[in-house]
Amino acid sequence: MERPRRLRSPLLRRLVAEVDLSPRHLILPLFVKEGGEPEEVASMPGVFRHPLSRLPQVGEAALEAGLGGVILFGVLPEEAKDPWGQGAYAEEGVVQRAIRLLKEAFPELLVLADTCLCEYTDHGHCGVVRQGPLGFYVDNDATLDLLAKTALSQAQAGADVVAPSAMMDGQVRAIRQALDQGGFPHVPILSYAVKYASAFYGPFREAAASAPQFGDRSGYQMDPRAGLWDALREARLDDLEGADLLMVKPALPYLDVLHALRERFAKPLFAYQVSGEYAMLKAAALRGWLEERRAVLESLYALRRAGAQGILTYYALEAARWLKEG
Repeated sequence: MERPRRLRSPLLRRLVAEVDLSPRHLILPLFVKEGGEPEEVASMPGVFRHPLSRLPQVGEAALEAGLGGVILFGVLPEEAKDPWGQGAYAEEGVVQRAIRLLKEAFPELLVLADTCLCEYTDHGHCGVVRQGPLGFYVDNDATLDLLAKTALSQAQAGADVVAPSAMMDGQVRAIRQALDQGGFPHVPILSYAVKYASAFYGPFREAAASAPQFGDRSGYQMDPRAGLWDALREARLDDLEGADLLMVKPALPYLDVLHALRERFAKPLFAYQVSGEYAMLKAAALRGWLEERRAVLESLYALRRAGAQGILTYYALEAARWLKEG
C-alpha cells in the first residue's frame, strides 16, 4: 500500500520540503510621522506610528533581522492635508525625509515607497475628487499627474523601488515615463496590480489616518466578486505598461489569484498580508485561541507556496526571529 508517512520522518521532512521561507522574503511596512513619540496602533497591537527620529533604530533592526526591505507610508495630521494630497510629492514630505534618512544611514537596506495620495488628501481618497451628476468620482487622468510627481519625488529622495497603489488606470505608464524622463530609468516599479476593495484594510486606515471621509473606494479598487478575468486584465496592463514587479493585495483571501498570476507572468510576484489579516492573527493569539508563531508561519508558507517571492507583512520582524530560532 502507499504510505506517504514514510517521507514525514524527522530526518526526511526537511530534505523533501519544497517551500522555503526566510527573512529575505519579508518586507516590513512602516508608518512614519514627523515627530513626537511612537504611537501604537490600537487595532494592530505591536505596530507603531514611528517618528522620524526613531527610524534609524527600526532600520537597524530590519537589517539585523535580514529582512528583504521596508516600505514607507506617511502619516499626516489632518490640518496638513488638502484636496490634492500635496504632502505626497513635497520635497520635504515625511516619506521623502524618511527615505533620505534611511538611505544615508543604511545604504544597503532596500527602501520601498508606497506611491498614493490617500494618506495626504483631506477627503481620504486616492486621487483628485470631482462632483458629477451621480455624486463624487475620482478623476483618473488628473490623478495620474500627481502620482507621477509623487513617484519622481520619492526616487529623487533615494527610494530603491516605488510602489503605486492607487489603482488608477494608466498609473504605471505615467510613473514609468516620469521616472525615465526625470533621470531615474533604473528605479523599478512594484505595482499593486491586483488590489481589491477589501474589508481587511480597516486597521491600516486607522494607522495611516487615511479612511475616506465619504463614499468608498469601490469605484477604483477591484470587486472581490469579479472573476479571475479582472485580475488577469489588471496584471496584464501593468505588465505591458512597464511594471517590474506585480503584487496581489490582500494576500490569504486571494491565494487562487496569486497562483494564477504565478502561472502566467514571468515577473517577480509579491503579496501583501494586510492589516486586517495581521489584526485577526494577533487578536486570536492574544486571547489564546491560536498558537501565534505556528499560525503566522503557516500563513506565510501558504503565500510562498502559492507563488509569492516577496511578502509585505507586519509580522516581518517577529517572523524573521522565529525562523532564525528554528
